[in-house]
Amino acid sequence: MVHSYYSGKNVLITGATGFMGKVLVEKLLRSCPNVRSLYVLVRPKAGQSMQERVKDMMKCKLFDRVREDDPDFYQKIVPISSELTQPGLAISPQDAQKLASCINVVFHCAATIRFDEPLKHALQLNVIATQQLLTLALQMPNLEAFIHVSTAYANCNRRQIDEVIYPPPVEPKKLIDSLEWMDDSIVRDITPRLIGDRPNTYTYTKALAECVVQQASSKINIGIIRPSIVGASWQEPFPGWIDNFNGPSGVFIAAGKGILRTMRANNDAVADLIPVDVVINLTLAAGWYTAVQKPKTALVYNCTTGGINPFHWGEIEHHVMSTFKRNPLEQAFRRPNANITSNYLINQYWILVSHKFPALIYDLFLRLSGQKPQMMRIFNRLHKAIGLLEYFSSQEWEWNSENVTMLMGQLSPEDRKNFNFDVRQLNWPEYIENYCIGTKKYVLNEDMSDIPAARQHLRKLRNIRYTFNTVLLVFIWRVFIARSQMARNIWYFVVSLCFKFLSYFRASSTLTN
Repeated sequence: MVHSYYSGKNVLITGATGFMGKVLVEKLLRSCPNVRSLYVLVRPKAGQSMQERVKDMMKCKLFDRVREDDPDFYQKIVPISSELTQPGLAISPQDAQKLASCINVVFHCAATIRFDEPLKHALQLNVIATQQLLTLALQMPNLEAFIHVSTAYANCNRRQIDEVIYPPPVEPKKLIDSLEWMDDSIVRDITPRLIGDRPNTYTYTKALAECVVQQASSKINIGIIRPSIVGASWQEPFPGWIDNFNGPSGVFIAAGKGILRTMRANNDAVADLIPVDVVINLTLAAGWYTAVQKPKTALVYNCTTGGINPFHWGEIEHHVMSTFKRNPLEQAFRRPNANITSNYLINQYWILVSHKFPALIYDLFLRLSGQKPQMMRIFNRLHKAIGLLEYFSSQEWEWNSENVTMLMGQLSPEDRKNFNFDVRQLNWPEYIENYCIGTKKYVLNEDMSDIPAARQHLRKLRNIRYTFNTVLLVFIWRVFIARSQMARNIWYFVVSLCFKFLSYFRASSTLTN
C-alpha cells in the first residue's frame, strides 16, 4: 500500500513552494496522514524569512481539505534554509547533519522552468544543484528512494522518446568546468551552438541533469518522472486548481481577456497537457515502488497523455473560447475570439491587425487621457511568451509509457483510486472547462458571483464593436464609394445580388412550407 509505506517516514522535498511542490506537500499530508515529517528546502526572500514563506504557503486554498482533517498539519513541515545557486545548497552543517541522519525519501522538484534562462544560470539550478543534492543524498544511510522530476521534453530533439536515459549532448562535468571561467557575454554567444537542435536552455539542462542522476543510480535507488506540459488539477484536491501564469495558463487568460487573438500552432497536433495531480500521484507511487522493489537501474516514467488519451490544440481552442464566453473574465479588453493557425504569414497579419493596431489606438487614448500607455508593452510580453511555446505547439512527439503501465499494475485497487494517474479516465472538455474556471478563481481571484456583471461587460464590448464597424462602413462609403461611379456600380451590383438571393431564399421557404 502506497499510503502505508509513507507512514513514519521523513521526506525531503525541494521546490516545495513551487506549483508542483505545493501539490506534492498537500497530497502527502492528506493521503498519507501518518507521514512523520516533511523537510522542505526554502530560499529566504527579501523581507520574508523561510518560516514566513512556508506560513504563507499553508494559508493557500490548496490546503483547505488538509486543514479540515487536521488543523495542526503545519507542525509536520520543517523548513530548511537553502539556496540552490550556492555551494552545498547553502545548507548549514547542523541542518545537513540532521537531514543525513533521518531522511528516508527525497523528491527533487526544484528547477528553473524559464525557457529563456541564461545557460549559466539554468546549468546552476538544474544540473549543479542536482549534483549537490545527490552528494547530500549519498550521506543518508536511511535513504530508500530518490525521485527526480525531469521533463518529457528533455529529449525533444527526438520524435520517438522511450523510457530510457539517453546519452547527454555533452559530458556535464566538462561543460560546467568550461563555463566556469567564461564571461556571461561569451556564454550567451555560444549558447545556440551548445544547445544544438534543442529549442532552449531548459530542455538542454534537464537532459544533462538526467545524466547526472543516472551516474548516482548504482549507489542509491532512483526514479525519474518526466511530465509533459503540467496544467491545472484534474480531481485533487479539487478540480481546476492552478496558481500561476506559466505555460498554457497565461495563454488561456490572455485569450479569455480578449487580448490574445491569434497564436501560431498546429490545430491537428496533440497538445500533451498533463494535470498536476496526475504527476504527483505518479511521483508518490514511483517513490513507493523504488523504495520497496529497489530496481537495479533508474526507472524512467514518461508522464504524458498524447499516446493514451490524445487531445489536439484545435480542440483546446474551441473549448477555451466556449468556456470563457459562458464564464467570462472580469474587465475583458475585448470579447474572447482567439484563433490558431499554422501559417506564419496569416499569423503575422492577425498580429498586426488584431494585436498591434488596437494596442496603438488604446495607448493613444491613454496618452490623451493623461494615463501611462501600457497595452503595447503587454502585447510585446505576450508575443515573447507565445514565441517560446511555439516549438511545442507546432509539432508532436510519441512517448513510450510501459513503465507507467507497469507501475499502475503494481498498485492495489485502493491505491489506484487514491493515487490515480490513469489518464484514460480523463474527460478533456470537462477538464479544460475546469482549468479555465480555475484560472479565473485561483489565479485572477475573481468571484464567480460576478459573472452576470462580466457578461454585461461583454455585451457592452459587442455593442462598441458593432458601432465601430458601422462608423467604419459609413466612412468607407463617404471616402471611396460615393466619389466613384465605378465603385457605386459595383456596390449596387453586390447589393442587388444579395437582394435577389434573399428573395429567392424567401420564395423557396414559402414553397417548401
